[in-house]
Amino acid sequence: MSSGRYTGTGVNVETAGTALSGVGGAVLVDSIAGVFLVARSAEATFTAIDAVCSHQSCTITGADGLTYVCPCHGSRYDRNGRVLGGPATAALRQFPTTFAGGVVTIVL
Repeated sequence: MSSGRYTGTGVNVETAGTALSGVGGAVLVDSIAGVFLVARSAEATFTAIDAVCSHQSCTITGADGLTYVCPCHGSRYDRNGRVLGGPATAALRQFPTTFAGGVVTIVL
């Protein structure tokens, strides 16, 4: 798990020393603004989604390859938050991101 720093308009996450330092890496980010799943899909491209399962509000803490898996009832989501397998039926909220100076910002 990585810590995010709330800025008032977003959450900043340092990539150095985390799984986000390389393409394909993903981390769970905890901040006062919420809990997010952040993945690096290209050198300067990231996805950020809400880490709270749309089924019964469990925090999604694990992944199986490129798929996020809810530990409570097994709902599966892709890196963009789309449901791949239930019991969840609603996608996870996706947030825009920016990247500069080794910091990815989740825009709220």
